Amino acid sequence: MGQQHEPIAILGIGAMGHGMATSALRAGIRTTVWNRNQDAARDLAQLGADIATTAAEAARAAAIVVTMVTDADAVVSVARDEGVLAALAHGAILVQMSTIGVAGIERVAAIVAQTRPDVTLLDAPVSGSKDPAAHGQLTIFASGPQEARPRVAPLFDALGQRTIWVGDVGTGTRLKLVANTWLAFAAEAVVASVALARRLGLETNGVLDALEGNPLMSSWQEAKLHRIAQGEFSPQFALSLALKDVRLAEEAAGDRFGALSCLADEWQQAVDLGLGHQDVTVVTRTLEREVQGP
Repeated sequence: MGQQHEPIAILGIGAMGHGMATSALRAGIRTTVWNRNQDAARDLAQLGADIATTAAEAARAAAIVVTMVTDADAVVSVARDEGVLAALAHGAILVQMSTIGVAGIERVAAIVAQTRPDVTLLDAPVSGSKDPAAHGQLTIFASGPQEARPRVAPLFDALGQRTIWVGDVGTGTRLKLVANTWLAFAAEAVVASVALARRLGLETNGVLDALEGNPLMSSWQEAKLHRIAQGEFSPQFALSLALKDVRLAEEAAGDRFGALSCLADEWQQAVDLGLGHQDVTVVTRTLEREVQGP
């Protein structure tokens, strides 16, 4: 099966990139991976991945190259400073799948257009956490030239349960910001309600019993509520990354969205207390005033 697909490279093997590489390999797609810290990628070799020592080496081995890194600066660094754009073959596809904001994708698009106009750039940020990434259940907000769609279809089918094509490069990022805003307020509904309940002397399990199955609560919120009740804050989606996404939405929205700004400031307090590496639901602890510092 692998011979039927164009070879790919995934640059950035964090929790999301690792899961995405796993899904691509499971689909039989020849996959090269690269990460600044190579230890994060070593176990993928046992699944059949080729481990590149440099990002440029990975790009030379692939017809389709995916970036899954932290922010716009990291995408630019990988593409330009690490030599990826220079290493790409003529007609290759560069797929930007991180959440980097409107200004970020415009910056990346300008660099690609200026330095490698023969390379097709797709903007395709994903919605989902590390478990959906590892099981091919992401939602992909894809945007870019229509002629590139058939070439990336096998990869996107391997990574996601749904791909939504939404227009020109940059439209995917804009839709992702909207989805992130929805998710942020869904998370805030859970953490604020639990924290209020505890400050009122109520047990979390009692709140769970009252709200479980309520049509106002999504299955995602219900799962988060169960984890809070168990005191489980290991990162499914790290608070620091969630805050980054909220700040990008805030930046794009301007100063008319006061609730978004207040939410960002609230989450920033938790990050400042040293909780950024834990799940976004850890904000409930700061709202309860259970922690005083790192």
